[in-house]
Amino acid sequence: MASVRIGIIGTGNVGSGTLEILDKQAGELEAKLGFRLEVTAVSSRNILTKQVAHCPAGARLTERWQEVVEAEDVDLVCELIGGTSTAREIIEAAGRAGKPVITANKELMALAGEELQNLAASHGATIHMEASVAGGIPIHTVLREGIAADSIQGFFGILNGTSNYILTEIEAHGTAFGEVLAEAQRLGYAEADPTADIEGYDARSKLALLAQIAFGERVQPAQIYCEGISRITPFDFQYAHTLGHTLRLIAAARRTAQGLALSVRPTLIPKTTILASVQGAYNAIWVRGAAGQDTFYYGRGAGPLPTGVAVVSDLMRAARDLRAGGQARVSPFSFRTLRPSRLAPIEDFQSGYYLRFRVKDSTGIIATLGKILADNGISIDAVLQLPSEDKANLPFVITVEPAREAAVRSALAAMQALDFLVERPLALPLEKGV
Repeated sequence: MASVRIGIIGTGNVGSGTLEILDKQAGELEAKLGFRLEVTAVSSRNILTKQVAHCPAGARLTERWQEVVEAEDVDLVCELIGGTSTAREIIEAAGRAGKPVITANKELMALAGEELQNLAASHGATIHMEASVAGGIPIHTVLREGIAADSIQGFFGILNGTSNYILTEIEAHGTAFGEVLAEAQRLGYAEADPTADIEGYDARSKLALLAQIAFGERVQPAQIYCEGISRITPFDFQYAHTLGHTLRLIAAARRTAQGLALSVRPTLIPKTTILASVQGAYNAIWVRGAAGQDTFYYGRGAGPLPTGVAVVSDLMRAARDLRAGGQARVSPFSFRTLRPSRLAPIEDFQSGYYLRFRVKDSTGIIATLGKILADNGISIDAVLQLPSEDKANLPFVITVEPAREAAVRSALAAMQALDFLVERPLALPLEKGV
């Protein structure tokens, strides 16, 4: 049977992993499909001057992505360059040419995925994006098909491996944030510019995309409250452990009466929860359905081969559809059309809170802070102070009973002018169980 011919654009980590799997597992893939997947064209900016491992000897190499999309011997297009400009041009051009596209681009698909899918569908093509979230974890397929009959009530995830590596290294060794970040960069876990990872923006794009699939509402990343991990210290883990908790960067989505409650932020979670055991650069997603209740998905969230598995699995789906002449596949967003989003204001979020202070030690500090909290209707649960010799920079923690985010923000604003504060207080949600 004739092969299905593939054009790959981008030979970075994901592209190289995809080529390796297509090469090393060609026989097994053919046995599963009943036909071969043949790479006929490969494009990247410097492909003519560098050696690309696992690139088939007969594949055409070009620095112009247009030559891949427009080629008559390319049936499927893999967009693996990332970003939102050139990548969008590639996907639009492939869609207009009626060619299915496989992408790992979470940022672009979160911003404009529905629009790009509609364009592709109008020309008889499809978009496949399993690799865009959580690397080797097939969370799109789970939400879109595996538990499609359920009504998702919420999900909670560790969606950024870099941040999780940094947090678990601080926890394990008591090392300062900056030192762990530098080590993560040396090991290749963090980029030279780590902003997207450590400030939560990468996880925010992934959360927006998963929320669209899970709830059928259009969600833009900019609509989601986002807070990074750069202020987390070893002291925070010491206090968290005292409370029977640990710290993780949690991407959270819940249905509420006010709408979808979405956030990415460092959160204290009980050490007894399964998410607390996720270590290093791994990802995990805990999904709660109305009928099926809780399910859990865990695996490597990034890397050439885990993400390459997701890309090639999408290639196999697209190739089967192409060979069968089918266009009735489930939408990549699960719902046939997405509704306008109704998001709950972050100010309405309610939980217990962990408030960490660094102060110049003096008398009356607790009384002053307690009065401000009381003035905002917030009740203190506990005050924790571990031994410290530095009285000019003394960390301690106040935990409070469940309160609205708006009240906590108001209290923190009132504390800003206090002359005994070394830095502004850190406020983190304190979950009893997720």
